[in-house]
Order: sequence, then C-alpha cells, then structure tokens
Amino acid sequence: MSGNLESWITGYRRAWESNEPDDIRALFTEDAEYRTDPWVVPWRGHEEIVAGWLEKQDAPGSTAFEWSELVATPDVSIIQGTTVYRDGPTYSNLWVIKLTAEGLAREFTEWWMDQSDPS
Repeated sequence: MSGNLESWITGYRRAWESNEPDDIRALFTEDAEYRTDPWVVPWRGHEEIVAGWLEKQDAPGSTAFEWSELVATPDVSIIQGTTVYRDGPTYSNLWVIKLTAEGLAREFTEWWMDQSDPS
C-alpha cells in the first residue's frame, strides 16, 4: 500500500469528521476534480469542492468507515470501502483516486451503493 494513499485516506476521514474547509482543501490540488458519481459534472477546484462537500456533509461521528486497496499504480489507486451510518444505511463504496507525487488528489470519483437497496 502506498504511503501517500494511506495518508490521503486518513486526511479524508479527518475532513469527513471535521467538515473544516482547510481539512478539505488539504486533500486536493488547486484544479482538482471531485465526482460524487461517475457521470455527474465534477466539482472543480478548491472552492467548488469545499462548497459541494459542505452542502452534503455528514454530522461528525455519524459514520464508521473501513477500506482496502484494490489497485495501486503510479497514476491511480482504487479502494473498496464500507460506510456504516449510525442512524441510517450501510453503503458499499468504490473510490478511484488520482494522486500527485505530493499526495494530493487531482481527481477523485466515488461510487456508492446502498446495501439495503440491492439492484
């Protein structure tokens, strides 16, 4: 597992719990793209990413998250995760993360599937 990936996921969880704009910005390059669904128009750049994140934020302490790395190349990492909401559903997650050599995401795309609503 790449140290950059593990550090990035730790930072993501910190931002997820704090919803602090500086914690969110610290994860991404200035021109990063964040897709909350693979087919949506991404949030682009720090200001859109922070605004979009805060609009959809989870309350601190409302989730538990476990993950494992599926694929890691110099250009992309893919992780599989499970998000359990204390008062809600459980989601299966697939994240595609393109990190820079400095450990910042230049692209992030997430897939999330509600385990209580199988297709």
